[in-house]
Amino acid sequence: MPTYIYETTDPGKPVRTFEVKQSVHDDPLCVDPETGEPVRRVISAGYSILVPGKSVGPSVGSVG
Repeated sequence: MPTYIYETTDPGKPVRTFEVKQSVHDDPLCVDPETGEPVRRVISAGYSILVPGKSVGPSVGSVG
């Protein structure tokens, strides 16, 4: 289950960022579950590390 980053959007208050584990089939949150403030999902690139010319970890279908 992926973790999504959200941030509050009320211009009169400081921005609060938080993470929520959700299914990819769940609708994005519209409000902060703790405060009820409006929120938006932050698009991020993830945490993958690409190393040119090298293979990291086992490939699909590899054996022992």
